[in-house]
Amino acid sequence: MLSQLKILEEAMYRGYYAMNSFKYRPLECADQEVHKGSSSLYFASPLKRFQTSAPGSAIRNSFSSGNKELQSALSSLEAAAANMTEFVILLGGCERVSRRPYDTYLYVENFMFGRHAEKQHAINILLQTAASPPGNNNAPTVLPIIGGRLVGKKTLAAHVCNDDRVRAQFASILHLKSDCLQITDQERKSYNISGRALVIVELTRDVSDEDWTKFYSSVAYMGRGSKVIIITRLERNSRFGTVKPICLNSLSIEEYSYLFKVLSFGSADMDDHPRLASMAQEFPTLLRGSLISAYAFADALRKNMSPRFWASVLRRLGAVVESNLSMFGEHPKLLLERDHPTDIARFVSDSAAPTRLMPPRSDADAVERPLPKVTFGELILDPSILPRGDFDLVTWESRIAPYTKYVHFVPATCADEKSDTLLPPRKKRPAVFL
Repeated sequence: MLSQLKILEEAMYRGYYAMNSFKYRPLECADQEVHKGSSSLYFASPLKRFQTSAPGSAIRNSFSSGNKELQSALSSLEAAAANMTEFVILLGGCERVSRRPYDTYLYVENFMFGRHAEKQHAINILLQTAASPPGNNNAPTVLPIIGGRLVGKKTLAAHVCNDDRVRAQFASILHLKSDCLQITDQERKSYNISGRALVIVELTRDVSDEDWTKFYSSVAYMGRGSKVIIITRLERNSRFGTVKPICLNSLSIEEYSYLFKVLSFGSADMDDHPRLASMAQEFPTLLRGSLISAYAFADALRKNMSPRFWASVLRRLGAVVESNLSMFGEHPKLLLERDHPTDIARFVSDSAAPTRLMPPRSDADAVERPLPKVTFGELILDPSILPRGDFDLVTWESRIAPYTKYVHFVPATCADEKSDTLLPPRKKRPAVFL
């Protein structure tokens, strides 16, 4: 059932994507501007996917391409829906979720999006009572959750642990990190670990077999039926698992596009805003599947449904992507995932001095030297609010477990890589998270 559900989900999102592309792509080809005097939607860079031929030809090509995409998406849906009688009958015993399109964004924004099959698969493993390795009834089951940075590994684990059935299965839930891969007596007392326990361990480095053996032995001495979830970006750490790992990848462009549009339009009907719908087709391509960016940008766009405003944000976003590709040869999303300085100056002005989004400051430095904080949503709506000097940029505060706050440091001055001098500080400082 979970495999069929995954296939059906993929076909559904592909259908949404093809349908919206067919409906709104002609607007991209026919109009160069949203309004007279507004920011152009067409970037002078290889990033743009817009047609550059004559308008009539562009529209004909768009309809031809859209027809092919629709036919392909329809074929995928038909294949996914074929021979699903048993699947539908089994679903009849599951809890129903009402479809209310005008407040869907509230549900999506406050609950984990997608990952239904992965979540249910993890819950199934945790609820199994006889999943210990053969020959050792006390050996805990170990489920690895593997994926790249910021794909939702900890969010998935948090939602699994918050499930009522899982909480009823374990007497206590303990969270550990790889830099302290041991369970002390004090932790046993504070967490009241006296029965079956679920241990969530985040492995941020390659753990040695010796360290893991010691840790695993300590878990084995807990109550019978205790289990472990490993959260890691390193595929090598999956060797510690006793069951097949759950691998999380970035959302497909079709699924990501659906999420972005639901969040961006909120309770508004997308068909009532064709210009915005046309622009909404381009944001996912530039954001490259970043979940944090989807929530941050969509939250700001939803507060101002002006085509001129959306066009301005889209142009500035494209300029930032282009400048980082030119300077560093990589997309800003990849730079930030590696904690590499990312230039964000062009988000507010094409002539702004280099301004870098840096990794977060250490906890000790943040306490000793508190700085002004600016949220990314405030920056998108009004770049002039930025303070002078150093500041911290709060790119997003997650509204779902584990409620992570994403903060980046923005220094007041930045050394120009082509010069040995520091550029003078500017009064207004831009910043963006991609």
